Amino acid sequence: MLEIACKNAASQPESTDDPISVGHNGGPPLEEEHRPEWGDAGIGNYFYWKAAHRAAWHNPSPGIVAFRIRKAERLGITYEEYTLEILERGRHLQIEDVERIAEIKRARSRRAVNPRS
Repeated sequence: MLEIACKNAASQPESTDDPISVGHNGGPPLEEEHRPEWGDAGIGNYFYWKAAHRAAWHNPSPGIVAFRIRKAERLGITYEEYTLEILERGRHLQIEDVERIAEIKRARSRRAVNPRS
């Protein structure tokens, strides 16, 4: 009799804060809980960062776009890679920046092998 009581005590959930309903298998939920765009840590500077990102990627004038496209083609990189380099480093790549251009191309090949989902 004591043995049966021990088995029943072991099968009872220790925490009654979140009781499992009858017929529930105890597995994870089928639908993910809604997660806000700014994450779980609170809103913080989310809107400042979003505005700064939008301002950084605003549409430049057609002349600037044409210049960047020609320059990127001469360097052997894409327009996006060239523009991102300007935004990240604050400088325009030159033909002499062989090492940095090679690094950008290596990163491109890594992205092709391991694309983000």
